[in-house]
Amino acid sequence: MAERKSLIKIKPKRYKDGEIVKVSFMVMHPMDTGMGKDKKTKEIIPAKYINSVKFVYNGKEITNMTVWESLSVNPVFTTYMKINGKGNLTITYTDNTGEVHETTKKIKPKG
Repeated sequence: MAERKSLIKIKPKRYKDGEIVKVSFMVMHPMDTGMGKDKKTKEIIPAKYINSVKFVYNGKEITNMTVWESLSVNPVFTTYMKINGKGNLTITYTDNTGEVHETTKKIKPKG
């Protein structure tokens, strides 16, 4: 499994229990479509793209996205969720080669 950088951002930064927040998940991924060529070798670069993203909050699935290869390099996935107390938000993606990546962020509402 390749180690990729990823980031979970929640807006607003300070949120209360019961509030609806915007969650963005950013990941460094090449999102190769399989139609591009290597500039040096002139060989076709094999397809490698994210095809599924799942958001889970305290064990409950919030959303599951099916993705196609036409997304940009280093894609950003955004959804909204309601804060229901402290817990963990886990985001998992898989790509067409079977690579799986998981990132977790602690949810700590203020007030």
